[in-house]
Amino acid sequence: MTKHYLLSIQQPDGGPPAPEIIEPIMADVAKFNDELREAGAWVFAGGLHEPTTATVVRYDDGELLTTDGPYVEGKEHVGGLSIIAAEDLDEALEWGRRLARATRLPIEVRPFQGDPADHL
Repeated sequence: MTKHYLLSIQQPDGGPPAPEIIEPIMADVAKFNDELREAGAWVFAGGLHEPTTATVVRYDDGELLTTDGPYVEGKEHVGGLSIIAAEDLDEALEWGRRLARATRLPIEVRPFQGDPADHL
């Protein structure tokens, strides 16, 4: 049975790379997305703005608090994500390898809980 998986792109902090570096990467990511669509594995994908644009909403002792992000300080952050449909973890990992090759960045592959119909 097909399951949904999250492929999250782990991006180093700092500004975007120079055009001569980022342009071939973005072309490879576009090709990857086309391959996902052609295979029927595409669910959703998108890039995220820098973590400094985040707002964190937290529930603490009966109060909702809103603070500027990011939620966690670190040397890397989630830079984008793809949600894919795959028959099993092995297939999802193969898509993760292909995305890592396209982005030149680490990709975390995680299954969603439940059936795809539960979250569409």
